[in-house]
Amino acid sequence: MAIRNIVTEEDPILRKKSRVVDKFNEKLWMILDDMKDTMYKAEGVGLAAVQVGLLRRVVVVDVGDGTGPLELVNPEIVSADGEQEGQEGCLSLPNKWAIVKRPDHVVIKAQDRLGRWHRYEAEGLKARCFCHEIDHLDGHLFTDRMEKMLTEEEVRRLQAQRQQGSE
Repeated sequence: MAIRNIVTEEDPILRKKSRVVDKFNEKLWMILDDMKDTMYKAEGVGLAAVQVGLLRRVVVVDVGDGTGPLELVNPEIVSADGEQEGQEGCLSLPNKWAIVKRPDHVVIKAQDRLGRWHRYEAEGLKARCFCHEIDHLDGHLFTDRMEKMLTEEEVRRLQAQRQQGSE
């Protein structure tokens, strides 16, 4: 397992559509393992293969709710409803944050590392993360969907409000 370099917004690969995975083999397993290591090292909650320079429909997610890490190969949103508006950032856009509207509830289907299909239902942060990472697979960044870019001061204020709310 290895830590891979995360590409940043200047790299045109982030705007390309990723290809469907049709080979479920040791190479895919190594990519998934490397992506998880890379995501954890960067302290992220999700990572798409395109963010490490690979145009494959592969995502890893772990929002810290005890259900991850999830390995999602060829993920697709089956249904989405509700709406949430919140702060969003991205490992490929370091130190940038914005307010983004996303569905509050999603159902997705995806294959695992062996090619078996699974359905996942998510709300809140996990729904946001699924949508964000699947957007990457289609060449979209969170800034494409943002309501408003946040200043550093606004980010600090929102973090302070969240900390006060959790006490």
